[in-house]
Amino acid sequence: MRELSLHILDIVQNSIAAEASRIEIEIQEDPAADRLWFEIRDDGCGMDEETLAKVTDPFFTTRTTRKVGLGIPLLKFMAMDCDGNVEIESVPKKGTRIKASMQRSHIDRPPLGNMADTMLTLITGSDSIDYVYHHGIGDRSFDFSTAEMREILGETSFRDPEVTAWLRGFLNEGENALDEEADS
Repeated sequence: MRELSLHILDIVQNSIAAEASRIEIEIQEDPAADRLWFEIRDDGCGMDEETLAKVTDPFFTTRTTRKVGLGIPLLKFMAMDCDGNVEIESVPKKGTRIKASMQRSHIDRPPLGNMADTMLTLITGSDSIDYVYHHGIGDRSFDFSTAEMREILGETSFRDPEVTAWLRGFLNEGENALDEEADS
C-alpha cells in the first residue's frame, strides 16, 4: 500500500468485520525521536490464540472469498523494513489492539496519506460505530470523537449532505493545522 492511511483503513475494516462498536485510531509522530506509530483498538469479537498466531501469515485469512490475507502481513513487512515492528494483542469477545511503529524519516516509509478523507470515509460508512481519533505531532494534537458529535447532531446522520460537508472541512482543517504547526 502506498500510504499508511490505507493500512489504517484496512485494519479498521477488519475491526468493522469483527463487529466492533467502538474503534480508536491513534497516530503519534515524534520528530525529536524520529519515530512514528499508529495504533487501532477495537471492542470487536477479538481473536483466539490460534488465529492470533497466524494473523501475520500472508497465506492465512478468515475470509471465505479468498485464500490470502495480505493487509497485516504487508504492514508488518513495511514496518520492519522501516526499523519498526507490529504488535498485536487480542482477547476473544473483548477486542483487538494493533500497533505499528517505524522510523519517521526512513526512506522506505510510506507517507501518512490523507487521514481526513480516510476518517470521513469511515465515519460516513456507518452511523452505528463510535470512532475516537487522535493525531499528535510532538506536543500538538488533533482529536475527534463521533460520540461527541452525535450529542450535538441528535438524530441527524453523518451521511446528511450538510453534515458530511461540514465534517470534511473540519477534519481537513484539523489535519492541515497540525501539519502547518509541525512545519513551522
